[in-house]
Amino acid sequence: MSVGAVSSDRQLARLLQLGIVLEEVVEARAYHHYRSLDAELDEEVEALLEEAAEESAEHRDRLEKLVEQLGVESVPFEEVESLVEAQYGKTKPEDFDGVLYDQLCNEETAYKFYDDLIAAIEDSDARFSVDRETLLETLREIQAEEAEGVEEVTELMERSGSGGSLET
Repeated sequence: MSVGAVSSDRQLARLLQLGIVLEEVVEARAYHHYRSLDAELDEEVEALLEEAAEESAEHRDRLEKLVEQLGVESVPFEEVESLVEAQYGKTKPEDFDGVLYDQLCNEETAYKFYDDLIAAIEDSDARFSVDRETLLETLREIQAEEAEGVEEVTELMERSGSGGSLET
């Protein structure tokens, strides 16, 4: 998703809300896989999915706090949800060749979203109601956690030797 320039509190709030919904999608997909796993599957995969869901919930809380600090009228949830669905919801968990591939896609998508958002904020001369350094620090921390998630999934895929083809 190309984020473009961020020129107002309202636009920033909308982008942060996109992040919130994206985190909800990631969390829901991780829980979907977690619930559908066969009891005999690798405990590492189960732990990874549980951690991913918890991390997404924590990211969502942090983003919601930033939106609250902006003090702007919220964009209707349905509007934000449809934007996320159009950009990121083109695939369903079942569309992947396995749990780990889907999780890798989710982690990479979130990482890229935060990368684009950070770049757009850094390129903007706009003044926001929220402290710019606090905003960027929060987004960079979330992005770093997404990068760690990509690494964890990749390492697990390599260790499992399955290439991520654990079926749901």
